Order: sequence, then C-alpha cells, then structure tokens
Amino acid sequence: MEMQQLLSMGFPSELAAQALAATGGKSTLKATEWILSHKSSNPNPNPTPPPFQPKLDRFFHLHTKLPNSPPSPEPTATAPSIQILTQQDLEEDSTTPSPVHNKRRKLQHPKAITQQDKTIKIHEPLSERMRPRTIFDVVGQEHILGNNSLLRSAIDRNRIPSIIFWGPPGTGKTSIAKSIVNSSQERSFYRFVSLSPVTCGVKDVRDAVEEARKIRAKNNKRTVLFVDEVHRFNKSQQDSFLPVIEDGSIVFMGATTENPSFHLITPLLSRCRVLTLNPLKPHHVETLLRRAVNDREKGLSQSVGMRVEAKDAAIEFLSMNCDGDARVALNALEISATTAAAGVADNQLKGVGVEPHRDFNLLTSEETEIGSFEAVITVDDAKEALQCKHLAYDKAGEEHYNLISALHKSMRGSDADAAIYWLARMLEGGEEPLYIARRLIRFASEDVGLADPLALNQAVSCYQACHFLGMPECNVILVQCVAYLALAPKSISVYRAIETAQKVVRESVGQNEGVPLHLRNAPTKLMKELGYGKDYIYPPDNPSSSTQTYLPPSLQGYKFLDWPSENSTQQ
Repeated sequence: MEMQQLLSMGFPSELAAQALAATGGKSTLKATEWILSHKSSNPNPNPTPPPFQPKLDRFFHLHTKLPNSPPSPEPTATAPSIQILTQQDLEEDSTTPSPVHNKRRKLQHPKAITQQDKTIKIHEPLSERMRPRTIFDVVGQEHILGNNSLLRSAIDRNRIPSIIFWGPPGTGKTSIAKSIVNSSQERSFYRFVSLSPVTCGVKDVRDAVEEARKIRAKNNKRTVLFVDEVHRFNKSQQDSFLPVIEDGSIVFMGATTENPSFHLITPLLSRCRVLTLNPLKPHHVETLLRRAVNDREKGLSQSVGMRVEAKDAAIEFLSMNCDGDARVALNALEISATTAAAGVADNQLKGVGVEPHRDFNLLTSEETEIGSFEAVITVDDAKEALQCKHLAYDKAGEEHYNLISALHKSMRGSDADAAIYWLARMLEGGEEPLYIARRLIRFASEDVGLADPLALNQAVSCYQACHFLGMPECNVILVQCVAYLALAPKSISVYRAIETAQKVVRESVGQNEGVPLHLRNAPTKLMKELGYGKDYIYPPDNPSSSTQTYLPPSLQGYKFLDWPSENSTQQ
C-alpha cells in the first residue's frame, strides 16, 4: 500500500524502497519526508532537480498527527516546499501563523500565501482594487472626459475647479475625483483628502480646512477636499464649505446620487460646476470585467489565489444585468470567481478531474505566486452571484420621480404598453403599490376627467383592492387600472378649470369680492333684514330662468370650464 502511493507520486521504486526501509515501512508520510530530506542533502554538486508533484497533497487527507515528526525542510531553489498539516495541528496551534488554514487553501502555492511584501491588499473588494489611477484608465463618461472637455482642459492647464459629480451608484464619481489629482501635470501641487458625512461633522471639515491652509502657506500645495455622498450634509454643514471655496483654500469635489437641485444649497451650487454622470453602457462594463480577469497583480486572481478565466457568456450576462453599475458587476464577478474556485477545491480534494492548467515547471514566477490551478467562471456562476437583475431604484430619490413621471406621461399619451412597462419597473424596484394607486386616482380626474367619469371609480376601486390584497397579488389590479386609464378618452377640462380659477383668485387686485347677497344663506331674521338671500331664484321651481347670475359682478361672463353646455349638447 505505502509502496504504491510513493510510486504514484512519481518517486523511483529504488528510492521508495530505501525510504520505507529507513522509516519502518508503515508510514507514507514519513517516507515522503525522508525522500525530500535525502534529496535536499544530496552532496552531488550538480544534482538533477527533482520534479515537483503538484498533486502531492491529495494523498494526505488530514487524519491524525504523527508523533515526533521531523520538521519540514526549507524550500530549495529547485523545488517549492510542501507543508503538510493535520487537523489536530491546526487545532493545537491556532495562534501560530500558518500558510494553510483550511483544505481549500492547499491548492495555493505556499509562496502566494506567505508572501507579505505585496502592496496589493487582497482582502479589499475587487471593485476597490480595480479603481482607475488616472483619467486615461476611466471607462465611459466620454461626455465629460473627452478631448477638449472641461475636465481634460482643466487638468492640462493645472487649474482644477470645484466640482460636484452627480450620477447613479457605480458610475465612477469617486474614481474620477481621485484620478483627476493623479492625472494633473504637477501631482505634487495637489494633495487629496477624503471625507464622509457618515463619519464626520462640521468640526472635521474645519480641521481639514485648517490643515489645508497651513500646508498651502508652507509649501503652496493645494488640497482637493473630496466629500462622498455630500447630500447627507445638512444646510449648516454645507454652509461651512462656502468661505473656503470662495477664498481658494481648497478645491472642493463632491459626489452625490441625489438631484443637487433638491439636496444641495444654492450658494454651494453657484460655487461649483455640476457634472452629470450616466449609467455605464454594457460594453463599458464588459471592458472593466475583462480588465479585472486579466490583471494578475490586483485583479481577480488575487481574490481566490489561483488563475481565473471567465466565459464570454458570463461576462455578457453580468454586463447586461448590472443596470450600468460597475461596482455591482465587479462584486458579482468576484463572488462568481469564489464559487468557481470552491468547485475546483472540492474536486481536487476528491481527486476527480482537476489538473493544473499546465506543467508547473513551465510556469512563470508571476503564475507561481497565484498557484497553478485554474478556475473557470461560467454563466451559472454569474447567475448564482447576481441572484437577480440589479435595478437602479430609490423609493425616495431621483429615480422614484423619474419613473412615476414616465408612467403618468405614457398613460396621458394613450400608450398602454409603455405605461405597463414603467409600472413593472416600479413594482420590481420595490415601490409601494398604494403610492401608485394614489397617483392613478389623481390621473383619473386630471387627464381623463369628464371624458369618462367612470375612470375615477376604476381608480378608487383599484386603490381599495390593493389595500385589501397587497403585493404580489395586487399587481394585476394595478395593470388593469393602468390599461383602462391609458385607453380611456382624455380631457383636461377640469384640470385647466381649477388652475385658471386659482390663478384668478391669487392675482385679483385688492380684496376678493364678497359673495353676492342673493347667493348668501339667511338662517336668521337679522340676515334676512340685511338682504341675505333676497331675489334668489330656486332653479327646480324655475327651470327656464336664465337671468340669475352666480359669479361676482367683476367676473360676469368669465369662462373657467371649457366644456359643452347641456343645451348645446342637445342641439
């Protein structure tokens, strides 16, 4: 049994027999260590490098600790060292740093685990490690980074202005802000400081500004103060930026996912240039994903400790379903790689069908550091990582109002298909169905109105049914109401009537006229003596009377409602 295992590892039969004889012939592990020790102490000045067996560890399945085992030899220049630990080793010496912490880590070359001089922090998310260093590495956003654009010209002239980046998550706001400083013609002229409203307040801002003033006075270096999610600062906190932007103490850069017109104060907007970032196109995201796969220094290989390849279908799936968010796509890619690497590790421990991608002795030094095994990301791995299509939607933010506006205008234009699509977008994004139903009630009077008075009944019934059922059962009720309102005849007469009447009331010169006496109620004798209700004609008793007026004298003959009268309709 022991002889067969040693022979299957590739050791010569003579050497295997010597090892078993020297160690008692009952332990393959001791025999292997004797062979390695014997080889490393060979006095031959020109020894033949022993072939490295990358599958050596699969023969030891972490059973029991062997007593008095000699220490493993130090790695030689010709063959990497192999460290074999048992489960009991790990339990008894958990405080000692070890290159092997679990079964799957055995697939990595020891050098990839123990090397500490790398500057890349593999525990950082892939999206953070892959941030572009200069604007030339930024993918997408050509409208603000193209030739002769504001940013490119400012960088070329070394005159960086204060900027607010506005756009959806994962479109490059923070990355562009950092890369601007790195791309400057004189990098030593700027220093980059980042603040977050989540962890700092006005005092932190003042401290950063005071430090910026000291540094500028000392060596004329300007500070670029970057504030992520700047909309989270309240009005007084935003006010603290105004004087230091005004006197040039700092170059202010802010990033926000919310509409600056609603969430940032006007004085701050007047001192900064607002640049809008668009969701990334699928081909932009695909470029970023392939860059992460191919980058051996800080890319996907560093996340899982082995070579990683991705199928084209997996890359395409992630780029098409991340909704233009590069961070979502990169995080999903990293999870996909973890899933694929786990499958490789499981198969390797079982000893089924997993081989190094090629001969270990032919690997480059870079490949040796990340291991000789290869994980392949399939579309199934990508689907498992993403779980569902990512939808950019915020129930209290910009996209919330954009989508309800699109739904309202599609129904107004009688496009039932478009209206149903925007309704589905809102429901899939997690919108409250009762909010949508309330908007449909408004639409029934504002845009359908008198053209189909039953539309209001439909909308109110829709709200009540949604209240009874809730999601997901009420989705068809919302669709029915949306389709009905989109296909119904339209009239905005009542909407225009109330708008015109309110405008007249607001813009009337002086005090609004009182109610004419004949229209006033007269419940008491005194009111009757004052003329309240005098000469009022009761229409049910006098249906043919048309001499009675109902508007104040100054508005006699004024038309608010543009709708055919009953008489003209009968004629």
